[in-house]
Amino acid sequence: MQPIKTALLSSGMSGQIFHAPFLHKHPGFTLVGSWERSRKQISDSYPGTRSYASLESILEDPELDLVIVNTPTYTHYDYTKKVIEAGKYAVVEKAFTTTAKEAIDLQTLASQKNRRLAVFQNRRWDSDFQTVKSVINEGLIGRMVEATLAYARYDPNLSPKSHKENPGPGAGILKDLGSHLIDQALVLFGMPQGVFADIGITRQRSLVDDYVHLLLRYERIHVHIKAGYFYREPLMGYTLHGTRGSLLKSRADVQESQLKAGIAPTAKGYGIEPVEERGLLHTALEGKTLREHIDTLPGNYMAFYEDLYHSITTNAPEPVTAQEGVNVMRVLDAAVTSWEEQRMFYL
Repeated sequence: MQPIKTALLSSGMSGQIFHAPFLHKHPGFTLVGSWERSRKQISDSYPGTRSYASLESILEDPELDLVIVNTPTYTHYDYTKKVIEAGKYAVVEKAFTTTAKEAIDLQTLASQKNRRLAVFQNRRWDSDFQTVKSVINEGLIGRMVEATLAYARYDPNLSPKSHKENPGPGAGILKDLGSHLIDQALVLFGMPQGVFADIGITRQRSLVDDYVHLLLRYERIHVHIKAGYFYREPLMGYTLHGTRGSLLKSRADVQESQLKAGIAPTAKGYGIEPVEERGLLHTALEGKTLREHIDTLPGNYMAFYEDLYHSITTNAPEPVTAQEGVNVMRVLDAAVTSWEEQRMFYL
């Protein structure tokens, strides 16, 4: 099969960091160009690519097979709908949409049109998450009892990106960082029975939620989701407790910083965390108690595009399916309702 010819809907940070390097290096894809509204810069980084003047010019290009919807969340539903209706495959960044209903509508449309639709939940391929998932799957801490997944940052300043700070669909930390954390929780533990949410505003002059603490209710596991901007002494990214032991792991994936520094995803050392960020495992194995640091698995966002290639060319499942995107949106919707009604919201 010929390489899958692909266009971005933005050549800004997400396009330059999270998509273009992988489309450029993966032999199964050809990066054709990007919609550029003001600065025409994609050809500076990728000679031979083209700058599209509008969404319509992308939709009308018969050469294109795949479109990456990497624009603000509030645009995802409308843009993705148009992409699928134009007969093209689509990858949509998180949050998938602004509501579960929108996500279900896109899932239904993609099925009707026989178009591949994937959600770019790239944090599944972070080094830290890959390590945590491996420890759980190997049963090293026994049956899970309690887990906390956190994005704990210190940044009291508002983002210069207006779409992140202006109230509206898709704005706020719940849909931003919360969508990553919820997706990771669903990968590890499946869909919860219910959601209880504490959502708030902590930064001066902020108009959107910037603190969230969710309790995801399962039959035998207590799962906490936390994100906020006033953790000068950060929380662990992952705190897991099981019947045999515990695992503490920092959120230390280096891929984003490496990509920003211009390191190619095929370079030696790509995705390898510093050794000092190793997780701490305290458990009992074969009748012996051990407390030791464990090696971190490498991160690899290229795996998303590798799986996407096989999805399009061999009909394998998408790396993150539309149904998985719908599930995340259902939990996000439940969190909003829980906070508004001050109760556990059952799914």
